[in-house]
Amino acid sequence: MSEKTFIVPHDFTEVADNALKHAIITAKYVNAKIFLLHVVAKAKLIDVTERKLDEVISQFKDEEVNLIPAVRVGNIFDDIGEFAAEHHAELIFMGTHGASGWQHVTGSHALKVVSYSSVPFVVVQSKEVKDTGYDDIVVPLDLHKETKQKLALVASMAKYFNSRVHVITPDESDEFLKHKVQANIQFAKRFFSERDIDVTATLAPSAGFDKEIVKLAIQKDADLIAIMNLHKNSIFGFSSNYEQYMITNDAEIPVMVVNPVDSPYGSSVLFT
Repeated sequence: MSEKTFIVPHDFTEVADNALKHAIITAKYVNAKIFLLHVVAKAKLIDVTERKLDEVISQFKDEEVNLIPAVRVGNIFDDIGEFAAEHHAELIFMGTHGASGWQHVTGSHALKVVSYSSVPFVVVQSKEVKDTGYDDIVVPLDLHKETKQKLALVASMAKYFNSRVHVITPDESDEFLKHKVQANIQFAKRFFSERDIDVTATLAPSAGFDKEIVKLAIQKDADLIAIMNLHKNSIFGFSSNYEQYMITNDAEIPVMVVNPVDSPYGSSVLFT
């Protein structure tokens, strides 16, 4: 199995350490090296930042994962995604927190960082990762063709962790939408079943659907929620508030965010 590449943007906060722990557990399952990336505004900050990254790496020296420090001059909105693309990364693990820390990476800023990248993100808060990784994954379904990209990524991760997948869709009253929703449910169930992945399907009220997603994730004790970053054109009228709510959900469940790309299953083959 060839070595894969993960990126962890690190701002020397506890939530960044937690993102690194998520990356390390996943890296052990999929044979990945991890770049710890810090973006500085000026070149004169490189030396001190490199020393601080070395200190972080020393704390995880017993994890038997290849951790590589990297410092880049620029800004987090442009350079995290560019760095990941240059290194052909499969995933970026990023912490998000309140109004303190690295350039105030709260929900809206975290979503901006995600939107600038072609590489999928796993955005984490303070909830720690299990040694077994992501045992249960909640997958909201919408009516976009890009949903297939998300399903492929979820399936790849589920195969490595032997995860259970829980699909949730809004229970629409419009007959046309209801038919499309049912077709998507059947597609998803067939997609995962063909890959020997346990799958459940739940219909939830369309009003407050974002909260229904989190409610299901709590009920299933989910370790990950997988969403598409589709706030510009969602058929269900989701705004960027939907994505922001998901990545900063009160249950602090990590969220995998996938940006749609112009290919059937996405630009990243992830764990294949």
